[in-house]
Amino acid sequence: MVLESKKKLGEIFLESGIITEATLNRALARAKRLNKKIGATLEELEIVTGEELAQALASQFGCKVISDFARFTFPREILDIIPGDVAMQSLLFPLKRDGNRLAVAIADPTQLKILDNIASNNGLQVYPFIATRKDIIMAISRHYLGREPGDQRQKTVLLVEDNKLIHAMIHTILTREGYRVLIEPDGMEGYKTAIAEIPHVILTDKDLPKLDGYGLLDALRNIPETRAIPVILVTGSPDLEEEGRAFEKGFFDFIAKPVREATLVTRVKRAFESLAV
Repeated sequence: MVLESKKKLGEIFLESGIITEATLNRALARAKRLNKKIGATLEELEIVTGEELAQALASQFGCKVISDFARFTFPREILDIIPGDVAMQSLLFPLKRDGNRLAVAIADPTQLKILDNIASNNGLQVYPFIATRKDIIMAISRHYLGREPGDQRQKTVLLVEDNKLIHAMIHTILTREGYRVLIEPDGMEGYKTAIAEIPHVILTDKDLPKLDGYGLLDALRNIPETRAIPVILVTGSPDLEEEGRAFEKGFFDFIAKPVREATLVTRVKRAFESLAV
């Protein structure tokens, strides 16, 4: 599959009057420093909206934009063409099959390799439609995961813990502090809930079924929407080596078991404060 870029994305935003040249240059410098794409950087900085980015990408690559498609019904045989984990990691969604033609919603049209793999593995011609990341996540949550997005106005903590006594205790403490607390018993379900709910802070045990705390962190870092969520590791191995490894891997904070109420409340509060920086 060949998608040719007609113009640079920055040029499109400049011509439309959405951003100034000075803003573009600052965003380009930040994108280079963080090794990110300019479109994602502009959206993360809230300089452009998701809809504006989708329109600009569609113009850049000569594609059409699709929106609000999560409300439609999609047959299982269409969803099965793209495995759920691939859809989540690459932020794409199968829309419709017509013979050997497959329409796919995608947030980043430069992901040619994944589109080529889908085409070759299924003997199909893939036709991309540009969509916002928000619309794709909504569709994945509803049709792959069977979940509805939560209320982002509430301060939400996702707790991934398989010990019922521990998660009951943490739930009681954090609920009393005014947080909305979601609980999942294993890393894979925690990963799915993180994508569907986009919680503000995540607490995860180190040792979990299906996907441990470190694996969960790695999976979350692969998705733009969950990459910046502060993740706190909770572990029964309270040694300095484990704590150092946790910070080296990218955890926001570390809590040793048995969990003390004052420590839990302080660490979660600090994680929320970091979001405002």
